[in-house]
Amino acid sequence: MQIDLNADLGEGAGSDEALLALVSSANIACGWHAGDASTMRQCVRWAIDHQVAIGAHPSFPDRANFGRSAMQLPPQEIIDGMLYQIGALAAIVRAEGGTLAHVKPHGMLYNQAVNEPELAAAICEAVRRFDPGLRFFGLAGSGMIAAAERAGLKPVEEVFADRGYMPDGSLVPRSQPGALIEDEARSLAQTLSLVRDHRVTAIDGSVVA
Repeated sequence: MQIDLNADLGEGAGSDEALLALVSSANIACGWHAGDASTMRQCVRWAIDHQVAIGAHPSFPDRANFGRSAMQLPPQEIIDGMLYQIGALAAIVRAEGGTLAHVKPHGMLYNQAVNEPELAAAICEAVRRFDPGLRFFGLAGSGMIAAAERAGLKPVEEVFADRGYMPDGSLVPRSQPGALIEDEARSLAQTLSLVRDHRVTAIDGSVVA
């Protein structure tokens, strides 16, 4: 079994280069929730230097709330925004001599796509139009993965070491208690359960498999 350790970059945390020594793939903010052309280029350069797979991390147009505001946008607007953001990062990656490997939606764009088939379909259609060979990261077992498969993409089923799970397998909203797992031992135990047993304990104590 091969495990891909993944992290988000270019979001102003200040630890991007240090993270790249620990992960095998990274999602780089494309300017709509965080980052700009300069941070994108710097993160791309660091990722190439550390031989870390580079991914686009597009979001809703929501810099004010870090891409965490719920939005209802027409499918074509979603497709246009996705292409705009992926294209911007891809151009920088190409200029730096690297290769764009995947796409992972950010924040509320990701969370809504878990339960909104039309949104998930629009996101995947944008990726397909840009490059159907890109890997697509989505929540394991969710509608995002089904949408990616229907679009002919290469889905990667993602699980989280540091997030709480709802009984339906979705992530606990950040506005609710239990959304983040900050205890190292708990995070490690959840990771082992997900990877080894393909199951996770939800916040109500039920087991999601």
